[in-house]
Amino acid sequence: MGSTDGNRDPGPTQGRPQAVAAPISRSAIFLTLGLREGTEAREAVLRLCPDLSGLVRAVGFREPEDGLSCVMGFGSEAWDRLFGPPRPAELHAFREFRAEGRHALATPGDLFFHLRSNRPDLAFELATQLMERLKGSGVPLDEVHGFRYFDQRDLLGFVDGTENPEGQEAADAVLVGPEDPRFAGGSYVLVQRYEHDLAAWNALPTEDQERIIGRTKWTDVELADAAKPSFAHTALTQIVEDGEEIKVLRDNMPFGEPSRGVFGTYFLGYSRSPRTLERMLERMFVGDPPGNYDRLLDYSRPRTGNLFFAPSASFLEDPPT
Repeated sequence: MGSTDGNRDPGPTQGRPQAVAAPISRSAIFLTLGLREGTEAREAVLRLCPDLSGLVRAVGFREPEDGLSCVMGFGSEAWDRLFGPPRPAELHAFREFRAEGRHALATPGDLFFHLRSNRPDLAFELATQLMERLKGSGVPLDEVHGFRYFDQRDLLGFVDGTENPEGQEAADAVLVGPEDPRFAGGSYVLVQRYEHDLAAWNALPTEDQERIIGRTKWTDVELADAAKPSFAHTALTQIVEDGEEIKVLRDNMPFGEPSRGVFGTYFLGYSRSPRTLERMLERMFVGDPPGNYDRLLDYSRPRTGNLFFAPSASFLEDPPT
């Protein structure tokens, strides 16, 4: 662990990133925790940080081909409590957006874990180990177990994540670079848990669903510009600056409880800057221009909203104390 003589400046180093760009998995657990007050809770988190990679290796060693990974992120207030200054340049509380009856709400959250694996038992075991390490320090606020649905579709029936960048393009899109050198290799993580009114959605003709999404349902082909409404989800979530599209990396997953009639999508976006993700939400909820909002929101409502910063793995291995 880092030095104990006050807040240590990590210096402008290029950190080795966490597994933010890990391959799409068959299952995931999204775990949001609050952090209890007091020195004991803070020290428990600081002890966990350098041990996280070892926990992932220990659990994943049983089935290495199933790609167990874990990304750890911190909310704005928790960062100040745990590490103090300096802090990531664009880390702040989740920005809410509200227009008419639509509301991208902010909910509590200090710590976030994104666990991925092709086998749900591996992610489950790792989550169990993490909670044991944080017993008495972390307060469970939201836990969602996601799964891949058929050919990477959401519960609305459309393929999700088609436009994700890959390789170096993904790294350029999601990893902080020289614009904030002390935290290079980190990534901003915006998460929302959406619940769908599937009965109302499924009552729509397929053609209307396709106009709302902006892609064909079965073949996953983007609608031609002449046929795509300006309120389509794919139109409003495409951010273009100086003629170039600004990419983010989505790792959304369906979840649900059929016996309770709960069907949803857990939205997770990694980005080099939260501004890109926030601009998407503003266009979706407020509209572009205002009033020309994402019609998908007539059938999907967010229940949570958080922004976290996932520092580099190098930072976690030697956190400032």
